[in-house]
Amino acid sequence: MKFMVVWKTVPGKYKTALEQFLKTGGPAPAKAKTVGRWHVPGSMLGWHLIEASGPEALAEHAAEWADVLELEIYPVIEDAAAGAAAKKVFGK
Repeated sequence: MKFMVVWKTVPGKYKTALEQFLKTGGPAPAKAKTVGRWHVPGSMLGWHLIEASGPEALAEHAAEWADVLELEIYPVIEDAAAGAAAKKVFGK
């Protein structure tokens, strides 16, 4: 299952968050893997696409960064799965 983690640095914590990222590399939690990560240049906003067996792995990730980042975590599916679901409902 894929999860899109949207982060925004907590006000006043940009330098601390950056130092933590540079020190650790911001890895995905244990038993999960990074699919991709994107940063908005000159901003405190970014995205981390993580693949994990379930949301439990993301709880650890959220706890590790909670003091410096505001996180929103969304389960996501790819176009083919979304299209198949729509076709099943709408029959086209």
